[in-house]
Amino acid sequence: MHRSQHRHSSCTREWLRPARVVGLGRNSLTMSPDTAKHNGKVQIAPLRSMPPIERFTPVTPHLAISPTVSVVVPAMNEADNLPHVFATLPQWIDEIILVDGNSVDDTVAVARRLRPNLKVVTQTGKGKGDALAAGFAAASGDIIVMIDADGSTDGHEIITFVGALVTGADFVKGSRYAAGGGSDDLTFGRRLGNKVLTGIVNLMYGTQYTDLCYGYNAFWSRHLEVLDLDCDGFEVETLLNVRAAKAGLKVHEVPSHERNRIHGESNLRVVRDGMRVLKTILREWRRQPAPPLPKPATAPAADRGVA
Repeated sequence: MHRSQHRHSSCTREWLRPARVVGLGRNSLTMSPDTAKHNGKVQIAPLRSMPPIERFTPVTPHLAISPTVSVVVPAMNEADNLPHVFATLPQWIDEIILVDGNSVDDTVAVARRLRPNLKVVTQTGKGKGDALAAGFAAASGDIIVMIDADGSTDGHEIITFVGALVTGADFVKGSRYAAGGGSDDLTFGRRLGNKVLTGIVNLMYGTQYTDLCYGYNAFWSRHLEVLDLDCDGFEVETLLNVRAAKAGLKVHEVPSHERNRIHGESNLRVVRDGMRVLKTILREWRRQPAPPLPKPATAPAADRGVA
């Protein structure tokens, strides 16, 4: 959809389901982006100027956003699943990046047929974390959304993640345990492991996460430096969640429903990958966080968000 279409009908704010603030890092405030606390008193900053109307992309009949959105999809031998995945992706997304893990099937050909303008990145390393790092580096959008290629994450939910970002969040994580979320795929072992590991993170890092090991997340691309992705495997979601909290980013959870993988088998191994997640949690406890980036003197156009 062209950005200039339906501009005037898209200038009424649509109230999205409120996202719960969960990542109470050192610099987090449960306040709007235009308010701050100083010496115990709430101070309201001057209203920021609205971007030119041409910057807005209509996403619903009542909602338009100014940030550009990139969706990163790591995939290896997912040719049969991609038609289902891409069918759920909104047309207003600016960029789709497929990170191909050297597939031996028609993953890349199917992706190009479905979305001729997508960007393909060939993974040089191995593992989901490595694939996501390559995709993030190639993304040009103001907002980056990460989803899975097996059909378990629903692209229709992207609007909820983006809505939370343009209304104040720095990092938005999907939760299968938040009200309105759920899963068709969680086994007893995965559910138990996730609960234990989530509890450990909450205790160690002072967060209030309800779901730790879920691959549906979105964030402002300007935070890539503090997230500093440097892992290979399925522990990548945990690493992102922990580093977002340590950096003091405002982390919001939104409900998400995980579906069963449509075709093929998952490479996830509960015990092996659970141990990798635990090691990541402990290693991050000893690691000094990257210093937060200084805020720009004027808020970037991407952060003036929604009309």
